[in-house]
Amino acid sequence: MKKLPGQFISIRRRFRKLSRAVENLGKVTRESGPIDEKTAHLIQLAAAAAIRSEGSVHSHTRRALELDAQPEEIYHAIILLTSTIGFPTVSAAISWADDVIEQSKVGKKPF
Repeated sequence: MKKLPGQFISIRRRFRKLSRAVENLGKVTRESGPIDEKTAHLIQLAAAAAIRSEGSVHSHTRRALELDAQPEEIYHAIILLTSTIGFPTVSAAISWADDVIEQSKVGKKPF
């Protein structure tokens, strides 16, 4: 089992029905179209960067890596947003992705 953020675990325990519904929603949306799971996580990673959600960037970076995304694909998904969300936000998102990518290189379980 991967190590999940404490806040996520706390919410999942306290609001079990909500957590199951959110997990099911994610599964159903990914299965509702032709986009493969890795690409879906890269799209969700880009959305997470756009809304400046560090935790979601960590999560979708980790999930994309687990689905054999290369770091270059992760960085490309983020830098494609530069003209839309601006360089400072892209820079922050790259640093959050780096958190996970660097941990995966040294064999540690990221977040």
